[in-house]
Amino acid sequence: MPTDEPKKFDHKNYLATLTRRPGVYRMIDAKGGVIYVGKARNLKNRVGSYFRASGLASKTMAMVEKIAAIEVTVTGSDTEALLLEQSLIKDNRPAYNIQLRDDKSYPYILLTDADTYPRLSFYRGSRKRKGRFFGPYPSAHATRETLQVLQKVFRVRQCEDTYFRNRSRPCLQYQIRRCTAPCVDLIGPDEYAKDVRYSTLFLQGKSDQLTKELTLNMEAAAEQEDFEAAAILRDQIIDLRRIQEQQFVANHGNDADILAAELEQPYVCVHVIYVRGGRVIGSKAFYPRFKLAETAAEVLNAFISQNYLTDEKATTIPTEVIVPGNLEEAEELQTALCYVAKRKIKLSQRVRGYRAKWVQLAARNASQSLKAHISDKQNILQRFRDLQKSINLESQLFRVECFDISHTSGDSTVASCVVFDDTGAVKADYRRFNITDITPGDDFAAMEQVLDRRFTRLSKGEGKVPDILLIDGGKGQLTQAKRVLEKFQLPEVCLLGIAKGISRRAGQETLFLDTEHGYQEIVLATDSPALHLLQQIRDEAHRFAITGHRQRRGKAKKHSLLEQIPGLGPKRRRDLLKHFGGQQEIKKASEAEMTKVSGISKKLAENIYAYLHNN
Repeated sequence: MPTDEPKKFDHKNYLATLTRRPGVYRMIDAKGGVIYVGKARNLKNRVGSYFRASGLASKTMAMVEKIAAIEVTVTGSDTEALLLEQSLIKDNRPAYNIQLRDDKSYPYILLTDADTYPRLSFYRGSRKRKGRFFGPYPSAHATRETLQVLQKVFRVRQCEDTYFRNRSRPCLQYQIRRCTAPCVDLIGPDEYAKDVRYSTLFLQGKSDQLTKELTLNMEAAAEQEDFEAAAILRDQIIDLRRIQEQQFVANHGNDADILAAELEQPYVCVHVIYVRGGRVIGSKAFYPRFKLAETAAEVLNAFISQNYLTDEKATTIPTEVIVPGNLEEAEELQTALCYVAKRKIKLSQRVRGYRAKWVQLAARNASQSLKAHISDKQNILQRFRDLQKSINLESQLFRVECFDISHTSGDSTVASCVVFDDTGAVKADYRRFNITDITPGDDFAAMEQVLDRRFTRLSKGEGKVPDILLIDGGKGQLTQAKRVLEKFQLPEVCLLGIAKGISRRAGQETLFLDTEHGYQEIVLATDSPALHLLQQIRDEAHRFAITGHRQRRGKAKKHSLLEQIPGLGPKRRRDLLKHFGGQQEIKKASEAEMTKVSGISKKLAENIYAYLHNN
């Protein structure tokens, strides 16, 4: 009987004839589309690794299931393979490769040095135009900010040529001391050329040389009693030093890009700090899509290849690219960078000194940027709608409350309640509950107690009724939650449980939805926005519970066991400690030895001994 199912890729026969030479492989799906492009030093070993019996990530397994064919191109070296890989990724844009969504060219500052009175301007596009280019800058904002600095300090014109040629009197920029009005010859070409030179030194990062030159010129003007010119130079030096203090993070080294990556699948952030002429001129966060990445190093490997190894980016590659840790493909990447740029490029790892501080700054920014990206209100709203659709919730979803339990072997049990709405976390509604009077380690009883206390407060008008009650746990915890909802007559609240799967790995959680027919297991794709929302809420509840538990446990450790003994007041505790020298020695003492302490009767000594040896 004929079947419509696609024929499964026969990897065993394919691998039997595959070469061990370096090259590039393309994975093709049943529709003929390229879903992944990779490179390998040994094609047979690398392609074969996708079909091993165990050890594959769930995302990789999902991709392998879609493979209908594999095509390879053998290359002469690893570097050739790396360059060809990036060319194919750019042409095919495979779904499982890293995808950079910002393809705009970088902005520059253009100096039209062929003119009598050169102009400084913002420029983006082909660099075939005549003039000197400075940059690239990480963003349009950083470029325009630099132009404003130059306009204030050195007053080189930035107006359009048509506007410049048709002036008959100075414009407003001259009035507010942002231009020297070369359009109406209020400054000569030689004096204007000096301002252009100063601007060029500034843009080249030669701030120290510029400051020294301005200082010498100021002193020379003062000796010639040209105090007006000396005052202008003095103001330029003061402005320049103030700008350096405010805008420059460091003043070491030459040109470099410092990269750091943060990974919280399916979200990835690569933060790049741009250093030009030894000073930090700005930074930029990228949010590429990279479904197969499991570590930050894998993200950086792919990002460097995609972001730098193209002909359009060849002239923008700095003399040094700095990354944290060790990249497996560092040697091949450095060779490829040098090949594309046609000059020496250094790929630095595990740096020290001021460069290590740059790496730390990039890592901190990557982490903060990713958290902000994940918590973006529009992103959250979309995930709320996806969750509503995934569990077939009829009414619109506005509020989710999640509960979690934390303890150490049953000690100092704390429950947390975190709240999310369609704008993100509602931290004002977070609550912690100290769990008491239960069997230590009984998570079911702890869950029932916290929910009972929470909805008792709700019945008294404190808080709002959630649309979804999310429980961190399986069917046992859900049963306790269902019992509480029935007690408070809240059938409209949707009850959902999220339990760690067998592997206990993110993306493989088991979801249980309470329905009329019992607990229904729900399966969501690993890249489902709804699943990521539930994971985020669950992780926040877990973090909030653990923090509370640690605080409670730490507070308990600060109290002496003697304080809990009935009838033993502060004075007698002090006398006991003074007599025996410490709580451990008191515990070793007999009842008779305790009675030798002033104020300790035989009955009290018995109580102290019994309490210390039963707790």
